[in-house]
Amino acid sequence: MATTGASVQLIRNATILLDVGDTTFLVDPMFTLQGEMPTVTDNPAAPEFLTTANQDRNPLVPLPDGDLTYDAVVVTHRHPDHWDEAAREELDADVPLFCQPEESDAFTDEGFTDVRPVDDETSFEDITVHRTPGQHGHGELAEGMGPVSGFVFEGDETVYVAGDTIWYEPVEETLDQYEPDLVVLNGGEAQFDQGEPITMGVEDVDAVREATDAEIVVVHMEAINHCLLSRDELRAETANVHVPEDGERFSLFQRYVFSPV
Repeated sequence: MATTGASVQLIRNATILLDVGDTTFLVDPMFTLQGEMPTVTDNPAAPEFLTTANQDRNPLVPLPDGDLTYDAVVVTHRHPDHWDEAAREELDADVPLFCQPEESDAFTDEGFTDVRPVDDETSFEDITVHRTPGQHGHGELAEGMGPVSGFVFEGDETVYVAGDTIWYEPVEETLDQYEPDLVVLNGGEAQFDQGEPITMGVEDVDAVREATDAEIVVVHMEAINHCLLSRDELRAETANVHVPEDGERFSLFQRYVFSPV
């Protein structure tokens, strides 16, 4: 296991700043102010048959204070809690933007001029970026959620950002293939009234913990109305994983979570 370099700062939900070597990636930017986005099921893109018990407007919490500095943007998929209108308006049009091939035209149509779809792997500065599979739920519901991806970043250390996925065989295969030093999981056990969870819950996180010696950071919690698993519940039910608060950062070098100054 490496002991230096890579770190992840949770901004809110799945929005993170990921440092690998001297390069910083902004992953899944969602900048909407608290309460200014519909509930998940009220979003026009949501299937009509889905309902949720919690009808609070999103995001449930504000953005933490502080400016964001980064070299490139990575979008795992275009669901509105990972890519929103506020991000489209705030980001520079010429920022390097890595995405799934299926969604590259949508970013270009929005005016971004340096869209870089990742079919298998690519490079940026001194980092190799691999796109990895994900499954956003179970059965027909997962199919309806559309394509999702994770990404592996290889520099002096290797970081695996799993994206919106449950635990399934390709996640285990990704861990075996890349042997990451740091894994970022989307928790929250997001769930509708219909079907099984569509992001990781306690059992999924435990399965990842059993499958790797990497440090594990769990994000995507307590910010969107269908994410029903709390941080305290996850901390109580799992061991040897890091569950940061919004604005906090975990570093492989320090091996602890700390608040930005």
